[in-house]
Amino acid sequence: MEDEIFTAVGRPNIAFIKYWGKRDGKLNLPFNSSLSLTLGGKGSPIITITSVMFTDKIRDDVFYIDGKKEIPKGGVVEMLRSLAGTSKKIFMVSQDSFPKSAGLASSASGSATLACAASNALGLKLSDRELSIAARFGSGSASRSVFGGIVEWHRGDAKDGSDSYAEQIADENFWPELVDVIGIVSGEKKKVSSDEGHLRTPRTSQFFASRPAIAEESLRRILPVIKAKDFNAMAEIIMRDSNSMHASMLDSWPSINYLNDRALSVMSEVERINRETGENVAAYTFDAGPNPHIITTRGRRNEIRDLLARSGCTDVFDSAPGRGPVEVTDVSLIGSGMTPGELTKSELEEIARRYV
Repeated sequence: MEDEIFTAVGRPNIAFIKYWGKRDGKLNLPFNSSLSLTLGGKGSPIITITSVMFTDKIRDDVFYIDGKKEIPKGGVVEMLRSLAGTSKKIFMVSQDSFPKSAGLASSASGSATLACAASNALGLKLSDRELSIAARFGSGSASRSVFGGIVEWHRGDAKDGSDSYAEQIADENFWPELVDVIGIVSGEKKKVSSDEGHLRTPRTSQFFASRPAIAEESLRRILPVIKAKDFNAMAEIIMRDSNSMHASMLDSWPSINYLNDRALSVMSEVERINRETGENVAAYTFDAGPNPHIITTRGRRNEIRDLLARSGCTDVFDSAPGRGPVEVTDVSLIGSGMTPGELTKSELEEIARRYV
């Protein structure tokens, strides 16, 4: 399939039970299992589109991400090249429809779509489990973005990572009323990168010794709650797990604090609404950054959007549950002569609608 272009469309996810801390940085192996919701469902144009071509016409791998030439990260590509038994170089162009400042896992959707497109380009017939493992080499959370809906990533025990993979718990149509309302409180670059934090916290946080067990217990408790669609119980588990992860970050040395005053204000406002309602109707959760993700239901979406706007968020948008990556044949980001292309906002939105 030399010089053929293959393209895939994928989506980010938001973790309900968080992954923080790597027991193996090269293989992206976590200390605990995790759970997430894949985003970008109907009416939510949140996608990553990635086009790839393997060729012997270039001397080195070439990556373009959102119009900029980037230093290639070889994890996914090297793993797939090894499986295919080839040394051909990759020309890759990838574009997100959402801003990096949105607090969405662009590395997750990027690595998942890269794994999908590259494995197809190399003629590999990977199982979902194998594709999840391949995506993990690029980003741990990418293992979950290989699937739609609600997804569990098993931490595994094997040193080679062969049993650390994700699997779908429920598809994107299982609980369509769920909504992730996302607020932008800061677009600043993180002072401590996620890669650095993943290593610093396990090494230095006294609290982290108990964090994996807490996360595993939270996962054990949340699975039956989700199957029962018990939002009240699920919301508490989500919020407490987010707090637990950030507590271990704060206890790192030097300390890691991704939350700012506006983030803390949003937390208080969500707790107020839940208290006044008499049950949990919204759940805040934060990844490695200050931008809040508020999990709620369709009937509360506008109320939560208003809450985030009042709390000083510079932008607010929302997302329904979405699907995993799919190959597409009617669009490409690679032009003739191996030139990187770029789609307009309206073109990205149209692709999101077609492949919802």
